Amino acid sequence: MSEKLGFEELRAKYKDVLSKAFATNNIDLLDSFSKTTNENDRKAAMDQAFRDKLLELLIEEPHTLENYVCFCIESCRRHMVTPTMPVVLLGDIFDALTLNKCEKMFTYVENGVNIWKEELFFVACKNNLLRMCNDLLRRLSRSQNTVFCGRILLFLAKFFPFSERSGLNIVSEFNLENITEFGGDNKSTLKDALDEEMVVDKEKKLTIDYNLYCRFWSLQDFFRSPNSCYNKLQWKTFVAHSGSVLSAFSSCKLEAVELQKSKLNRLKAVNTDIEMHESKEQHYFAKFLTNQKLLELQLSDSNFRRCVLIQFLILFQYLTSTVKFKMESQELKADQAEWVKETTSLIYRLLSETPPDGKRFGECVKRILKREEHWNSWKNDGCPEFQKPKPPPQSDSQEEVKKSKKRRRPVGDIVKEYESQDKFYMGNNELTKLWNLCPDNLVACKTKERDFMPSLESFMVTGAETVGGTRRTNNGGWGWRALRLLARRSPHFFVHTNNPIGRLPDYLDDMVKRVTREAQMKAEASSNGESSNNLSDKTSKQEPNEEEITEEQMEADLIKEGDTADIEQVPDSTHAGEDDYDKTTRSRITTTLTSSQLEAVSAKLTDWKKLAAKLGFKTDEIQFIETENATDPARAKNLLQLWFDDDEDASVENLLYIMEGLKLVDACEALKNAK
Repeated sequence: MSEKLGFEELRAKYKDVLSKAFATNNIDLLDSFSKTTNENDRKAAMDQAFRDKLLELLIEEPHTLENYVCFCIESCRRHMVTPTMPVVLLGDIFDALTLNKCEKMFTYVENGVNIWKEELFFVACKNNLLRMCNDLLRRLSRSQNTVFCGRILLFLAKFFPFSERSGLNIVSEFNLENITEFGGDNKSTLKDALDEEMVVDKEKKLTIDYNLYCRFWSLQDFFRSPNSCYNKLQWKTFVAHSGSVLSAFSSCKLEAVELQKSKLNRLKAVNTDIEMHESKEQHYFAKFLTNQKLLELQLSDSNFRRCVLIQFLILFQYLTSTVKFKMESQELKADQAEWVKETTSLIYRLLSETPPDGKRFGECVKRILKREEHWNSWKNDGCPEFQKPKPPPQSDSQEEVKKSKKRRRPVGDIVKEYESQDKFYMGNNELTKLWNLCPDNLVACKTKERDFMPSLESFMVTGAETVGGTRRTNNGGWGWRALRLLARRSPHFFVHTNNPIGRLPDYLDDMVKRVTREAQMKAEASSNGESSNNLSDKTSKQEPNEEEITEEQMEADLIKEGDTADIEQVPDSTHAGEDDYDKTTRSRITTTLTSSQLEAVSAKLTDWKKLAAKLGFKTDEIQFIETENATDPARAKNLLQLWFDDDEDASVENLLYIMEGLKLVDACEALKNAK
């Protein structure tokens, strides 16, 4: 008696402390108070205190009840109460609340599925949770509370693992209680019972008598109990009924979707016994309506047809598959198996002919039934627990690769090593190789491989061609390219002339003639130079005079053709007022240096290194010129020869302009006065 009073006193004290701790959300207060008592007595009294406090909170909102259960879960984690206590409280809550409030409260249970899966709660609470859900399902109506029932079943599927035996149909039992009741008047056909105002195509009309009606709904007995097909008499009945129904499906095929919709609307009008709540979301359930008046409309519904055909396929898969709990006598004979195979092909053909998207729907059914074979094999193996596959064993080569990765050199050391060799490290072997082909980007852009600009002569020669009866000089695109090329590589573009340009095609025609003529003169001059090199020493001494004659001859030819106005240039503003600037001397300057001009300029060009740097020569090239030649005039001569040979922009005018900018006065005077 003393022990009982001690428990009651402890229970009352715990309830008072629990009320204060929950009101202030201070679980430490409850924890500190509970440590003063023996663990076994404390947990028993604390469990009862939580249930007593819940009776006072049942009138509160569901949110308060959720907080109370969370408070109990935290108490379990601190080992103040038994792990089953949160589920016990939930069971008390669901027993005391109405179904509408239970549906709202069950959201908390669904959201906390990860909590119930914790090691602390799963083993202790799984039976309590299953009992609580089953109690709820017993209170609910499968037809009125379908969504809530589905939520409970989905929660159980998430909570329990696949291998949980309490959720498995281990012995492959069938729900034999699902009986489909049907009946009607067999004295008249169903034609008289249908709506007289319904309009149906006579060619596709299906006359449904009482015999077909009974055979169709009798098939549901075989679908709910597949083992009855192994009886000889039952098998003959099943084959006969299936042939009648499938032949009816084959004779009356569905094509128009609009017709199906109209018949579905008729179905709702005929079924006056069922009152459906009007809402935006309409839910359709799989329970059949067996009224005689509905059968023709049901057979005209594609969804109804598909449902029945899939029932055939599920039954056939069970009859032909190996099931662990089948008896030895439950096996199809050869002729029965052949009939099942032929009928399966017929059903898939009917599914593909049933709109909408019949072929696609049939393929989906095939894939689903194929997956079902794997589940059947899993059940035959005793439903083993699912485990993640073990990783494959690593070979010695893979281990060596891992070790090499661990011993990788620091990136900083690699970068320093490449910098010591004047190279770049890009982090990838291929990128590093590609980048170091030419570390200097500007030099890489100036290479011959990157020069896609055609030569002036080869491009301007195409201007004389005609395309489609029109000269290229009249083409805007060709003219734009020609002007850019002339501005880059022709000394005749940026000049002052007394003849204004009238039309662009005329100017381009004139430039084509001029560039072509100069190219011919250069070719003749080069051929004359090659022939003079093959003469004897006496003949080579007269070479300067021949070159001078060639230059004079070129000028004479130009003057004869009327180009004097274009050759004689108006003095620039920089030469205004200078007496030593001679037009005749300026007109003699061509794109190449004569031997006399080269000798005169080289003799006066004392600061040749300054000019070399301006012309773009590098330091090592300047050093090479200096070491190869003994005197400064020889070095200057070699420099000018190299520049005129290699640089496409090299000309006498450009050389004179550069030397004037460098204030090499003596060299400029020598170039102007040389002949």
